[in-house]
Amino acid sequence: MLNGCAKNPLEKVAYEALPQFTDDLQLEDLLTVSVRHLHYLNTLPDDSSFTLGTDTYPVSWLRESLNSFIDILKQEPDSAELARIIADNFTIYQAGGRKDFPRGEMLITGYYEPFLKGSLTLTPPYIYPLYAPPESLVQTRDNDSGKLLFKRKDSNNQLVPYWTREEIETNNYAAGNELVYLNNPVDAFLLHVQGSGKIQLQDGTVRSIHYAASNGLEYFSIGKLLVDQGKMSLEEVSIPTIRQYLREQPEEQKKILNHNIRYIFFNWAPDGDPVGSIGEPLVAERSIAIDPDVLPHTTPAFLISRKPVLDASGNIAEWIPMHRFVFPQDAGSAIKGSGRADLYWGSGNYAKVAAGSMKEKGRLYFMVKNRFEKMKK
Repeated sequence: MLNGCAKNPLEKVAYEALPQFTDDLQLEDLLTVSVRHLHYLNTLPDDSSFTLGTDTYPVSWLRESLNSFIDILKQEPDSAELARIIADNFTIYQAGGRKDFPRGEMLITGYYEPFLKGSLTLTPPYIYPLYAPPESLVQTRDNDSGKLLFKRKDSNNQLVPYWTREEIETNNYAAGNELVYLNNPVDAFLLHVQGSGKIQLQDGTVRSIHYAASNGLEYFSIGKLLVDQGKMSLEEVSIPTIRQYLREQPEEQKKILNHNIRYIFFNWAPDGDPVGSIGEPLVAERSIAIDPDVLPHTTPAFLISRKPVLDASGNIAEWIPMHRFVFPQDAGSAIKGSGRADLYWGSGNYAKVAAGSMKEKGRLYFMVKNRFEKMKK
């Protein structure tokens, strides 16, 4: 059984059970992310096909479907009209949800692009490095699944699992590949989790950094660790509370961080929006990360959950409903099964707070244009 996944990852939704497809954001950025996703679909082989539920679609139809969605957006329909057109002209599939949740209910989390200070040279307090992929990291592919794997060669020239986070940092196995140094080990760790960020250097310039590779080992959540150890409740755990705990318990910090044996290597990136796993720039509050082995990354989706509202001090005052069209453009080692989705919030203080605090229930629907019916205007 898939981790955190219901038995049927994706099921077709009857017309009478459809949600109201009303969008709570401006449609301009939806058009932007739609065009970017069409560019991705156009890079896929023309003979490829994708299965949604019990239906299989050639990539040519998925392109046609997204082109129709783009044409609808260009007509600038009002919210009610857009909802009606989608319901009448698209086949809708719902993600199955988590196995320990009611059918169709998912865990929705968030991520963002951190803005951190750093130094290109080892200059205290900038002593915590981010590394480029070292020569010892070998990229290969699984013979059966074709998945990209990261390994190393042992003394017998055999491929074996790469070193863990603790081994890499304790034994300096990536030495000589330092890209930049940060002044806080927790910031460095969280950048591994987020996958990309912007670094302000000592001379004031800002450079983008993004995921290049990993050590290929499994991701383990330090938030779950703290909950399992009874050090905070599931309701309490968030990036801010984890930061506070590590700050107040410095003697536990290294052991807790090393619980996540997965390690990320980086490269400098061009300026602009971070790029997701499908190779397209992410759009704040429109791009999501899913498990592409379970859920489709080839169609628009519709997300229903909650989002935070901040007060004048930048603290969360309340949570309100959230419902918008999104696109699956990213993946993550912690996002597994049909019961998880991670919303990209962008950058800035609101994005930091929302991403760090979001662990909401939600539902996710995928949509493909009806194949044998004329579009209803």
